Amino acid sequence: MTGKIETRLAELGITLPDAPAPAANYVPFVQTGSQLFVSGQISAGPEGMIKGRLGADMDVAEGAIAARFCGLSLIAQARAVLGDLDRVKRVVKLTGFVNSTADFTDQPEVVNGCSNLMVEVFGEAGRHARSAVSAVSLPRGVAVEIEAIFEIE
Repeated sequence: MTGKIETRLAELGITLPDAPAPAANYVPFVQTGSQLFVSGQISAGPEGMIKGRLGADMDVAEGAIAARFCGLSLIAQARAVLGDLDRVKRVVKLTGFVNSTADFTDQPEVVNGCSNLMVEVFGEAGRHARSAVSAVSLPRGVAVEIEAIFEIE
């Protein structure tokens, strides 16, 4: 039987990517007690890494799309460890890093691409605490990186 979150993903027309493998000396997630910490997921879509700098060569809408792809990878990592996304009780916190110019101030609108996805997929349990900050650069030149904490059963 398909779980309610998998059903919801299908209703939304969302296919999760495979959970990305770590690119350095870290693990993709750590489960401790009822919390699942998912390492930062970089903006990457079917065509590869989404690179750019907000305020220079990317606009807010493009950044929000990049952040949404980060969210898809976060959910994919949760599914990889939990097996069943119905075990996610709540999205507790997202921390978003936006590769942007010094004068760019719309980081919250960019990270909304991920936040909105969490609410679409998990409903009220997808509402979360959040930080959205600027970074002068991100790994491999990507536009966005986001990490998550989930409460799980």
